Amino acid sequence: MGEIVVSEFVSVDGVMEAPGGEEGYPHTGWTFDFHTPELRRAKLGEILEARVHLLGRRTYESFAGAWPHYEDDDGFAAKMNTMPKRVVTSTLRELSWANSQVLEGPVTEAVTRLRDETDGVVLVAGSRTLVHHLLAEGLVDELRLAVFPVILGSGFRVFPDTEHATGLTLQSHGALGSGVQLVTYRRA
Repeated sequence: MGEIVVSEFVSVDGVMEAPGGEEGYPHTGWTFDFHTPELRRAKLGEILEARVHLLGRRTYESFAGAWPHYEDDDGFAAKMNTMPKRVVTSTLRELSWANSQVLEGPVTEAVTRLRDETDGVVLVAGSRTLVHHLLAEGLVDELRLAVFPVILGSGFRVFPDTEHATGLTLQSHGALGSGVQLVTYRRA
């Protein structure tokens, strides 16, 4: 049985929107000033560990429009482009990015089945609507947050508004030279 691992770039005030330069957000690309070889190594380890990438439709479309055009010498782009990808969508039927399939069925049941059939990490990055659903359903086993030293003041947030508190246990933390904090939590 696998684990659902949510990995996000997030500002100090919890914003996750448009870290990579996506259009339509006034602070788009807010992570660029903090990218370092240290951060790249951390994200590379994470992607190499993952068995399946689980994506929401908007993140899939963004990634599928960019990643097939990247080349690198550390294997990051190769892994992104060749690993199995499952996409939660009710609108897309044809997926052009290599090894991508629509995750069929009701989201909670389909994600549970995917987790149970995967031997290792099912990685979720971006995918705000999907992450909110997974958190609400108690399906997130681990949260990996790269907290960037910036306050954005507006934008979509990692965590949804909820009436119920969710307990977490700190697994690891550390700071990069750029000021980015890498923090990992598990469900309590």
